[in-house]
Amino acid sequence: TYDAFLDEYWLKAEPTWKASTRARNRYYRCHLDRAFRRRFLDEITPADVKRWFAQMTASVGPAAANRTFELLRSMFNKAEAWGILAECSNPCTGVKANKLKRHECVLSELELNRFGEVLAEIEEVDPMAVAALRLLALTGCRKSEICELAWSEVRGRRLLLHDAKTGPRTVWLGEAAHAVLARLPRHADLEHVFWRGDARLTISRLDQCYYRARARAGLAHVRLHDLRHSFASHAASMSETLPIISKLLGHTSVKMTARYAHL
Repeated sequence: TYDAFLDEYWLKAEPTWKASTRARNRYYRCHLDRAFRRRFLDEITPADVKRWFAQMTASVGPAAANRTFELLRSMFNKAEAWGILAECSNPCTGVKANKLKRHECVLSELELNRFGEVLAEIEEVDPMAVAALRLLALTGCRKSEICELAWSEVRGRRLLLHDAKTGPRTVWLGEAAHAVLARLPRHADLEHVFWRGDARLTISRLDQCYYRARARAGLAHVRLHDLRHSFASHAASMSETLPIISKLLGHTSVKMTARYAHL
């Protein structure tokens, strides 16, 4: 049955996912649990999947529906690979994911200057979060990479990230980024670079600080991830090549980098 195979798939697939992926997929799992209860796998047709996908899109939105659909498609692919279903029988084949509107925003030099001024104004209130935001803007790193950064990964003018989204990678630091780290006090008991109280700085706390800063800077339309887009775009405007920018961002695909750099 669908229910039994979902449990089997989860048991085998979950240990291979990164911690952040596991946390995200647990949310989508609740939607998969309700999808085709008590149905046999080989009875589920493309029409059934299309009907379910349309209902998902209406109830949780196009983006969440797409993520859940990706999991369902992967699950049926494994059913084929493990010999439970016949080859080329995946009912997700031919079902198109929702087209999402791309959010593209690059901060100008004036906007970055204003953002920097606001960070200086609120630094006394939340110094660690402000330092983390500065490092995000100066390196193009993902916020999870910065919040989880350990001092053992800081090697002079480099960050040797052990468990980035795409695997281990090196982040090269410019003088300004290196200066941000050089000014930071170390926690007596924590190995993490960024902390608050007796725990590492969380992404939610970083987000709160960012929302406060962007509101004061008049940048309410700018997402935190847009700092990463801006880093790539400014690198491109300085005539850095796409392969170099791709390495700086930790992308596995230059095609993705081209979209980030807005070329």
